[in-house]
Amino acid sequence: MSRTASPTAHPAERILLGPGPSPVPQRVLRALGAPTLGHLDPQYLAIMDETCAMLREVFQTKNALTFPVSGTGMAGMECCATNLVEPSDEVLVCVNGVFGLRMKDVIERCGATVHTVEAPWGDVFSNEQIADALEKHPKVKLVGIVHAETSTGAHQPLEGLAEIVHARGALLLVDAVTSLGGHELRVDDWGIDAIYSGTQKCLSCPPGLSPVSFGDRALAKMDARKTKPQSWYLDVSMLRKYYTGGGGGGRVYHHTAPINMTYALREALTIVLEEGLEARIARHAAMHQRLRTGLAELGLGYIPTRSLHSLNCIRIPDGANDAAVRTRLLTDYGIEIGGGLGVMAGKAWRIGLMGHGASVRNVDLVLAALRACLR
Repeated sequence: MSRTASPTAHPAERILLGPGPSPVPQRVLRALGAPTLGHLDPQYLAIMDETCAMLREVFQTKNALTFPVSGTGMAGMECCATNLVEPSDEVLVCVNGVFGLRMKDVIERCGATVHTVEAPWGDVFSNEQIADALEKHPKVKLVGIVHAETSTGAHQPLEGLAEIVHARGALLLVDAVTSLGGHELRVDDWGIDAIYSGTQKCLSCPPGLSPVSFGDRALAKMDARKTKPQSWYLDVSMLRKYYTGGGGGGRVYHHTAPINMTYALREALTIVLEEGLEARIARHAAMHQRLRTGLAELGLGYIPTRSLHSLNCIRIPDGANDAAVRTRLLTDYGIEIGGGLGVMAGKAWRIGLMGHGASVRNVDLVLAALRACLR
């Protein structure tokens, strides 16, 4: 078989309506193809500074240390954990799905003692539940919570939580991988100390970078560390010297940044800000409601008690073959949706309406395709 005839030579064009990655606009793909510069080239540093400034707008923060970690969303999780947690620290993690469990695992690997407050998968936490858990564990120095639990589609409210956490002398860490750019997210107004996300969800950029932001309390915690972070690659004490020139002496080489991915992220953020955050969030809400109405007409219901707009977790109806339906959607219609994770494997379908993919065309298309597959 010649190389050009190989079925892997040219990736198929899919309609990506799963839990990520989301569809990428042509503008962003073209940006990837711009000439590669050196990672200390003055022009590239200016591009990187523009990208970080736009990230601050999308995070709605003035945090100087806001930058894209070189790696996907889980690199952002590890970056926050390894820099904010020291061995023997006590941490509280809110677990109501796969990514709460993953945060617990990552923080335990940093040597911390991790306490959990748990809710059924698909449910969210009340501030009172977290306050009660902090009452039981008064030595906790960090509280981790998932804003958008991708495994269940649960949308966690965050307003008022920081006040509870800070009153106990702890920091608030938030996972916003599936919400940044598609849901209301106010880092400064909500008192979030550290946060991470991914490029491949509501920002509609290819996977490969993880935007993070650290506030003053988080920086003070890192500056007061008695031990080095366990990860050299993700050590913010060095990364900040590259991304901000902080500490005097200007930019200091740390690693070769993914130059072309920075171009792509800058273009994706430009698209977000051209649309406007409020308008973009409203579009995600409207497409979620359109999908929800259509699914109800098909007799399909939601699992989470408070659903994300960007990620719709649907209960598989009795008699439907999970794998067969998803396979037919992919092969007959070119549509990717996600199956359930963890305890929801075989019980849920996850339909992503994120960024460029949150459109009337895609909603109506997936509804029509599901209708055909479930006949």
